[in-house]
Amino acid sequence: MKIEIRPYRPEDTPAILDIINYNILHSAALYDYHPRSLEQQTAMLEDKLSKGFPVIVALEGEQLVGFGYYGEFRFREAYKYTVEHSVYAHPDCVGKGIGSMLLQALLDIAKKQNLHTMIGVIDSENKSSIAFHERFGFKTVGVLEEVGFKFDRWLDAVLMMRKV
Repeated sequence: MKIEIRPYRPEDTPAILDIINYNILHSAALYDYHPRSLEQQTAMLEDKLSKGFPVIVALEGEQLVGFGYYGEFRFREAYKYTVEHSVYAHPDCVGKGIGSMLLQALLDIAKKQNLHTMIGVIDSENKSSIAFHERFGFKTVGVLEEVGFKFDRWLDAVLMMRKV
């Protein structure tokens, strides 16, 4: 499988939306309840780009098989060197190294942008994502207990971080 990582283009939005909405409906990877519209997703991605943050995609041939981005961790000025990231692979492509390629690319971009710290916020039941982040040197720095409610149960969020 030959995977290409490149910057996001507006025509990528429908495929990104499919991956996001799958995760909203079938996982606790996103603490949203309702699928997003194309307009909502476009606005979210354009907002990141307008602030100088990257949005990248993974392609296998012409098919978008994953994407990643980062943005502000918090909105106070002193946090400007810290970002929170997200990486998603198409559900048929999980475990094929796409997430690794995307996360490494985001780390490389963050380093070039002179950022200092990258944060991940991961549902505590997502043991594979926690292990994935540990392989990249992320450390668990806290657990926010019962901060989300989805699928008729309380969810804990694991905070992970690493220096860029």
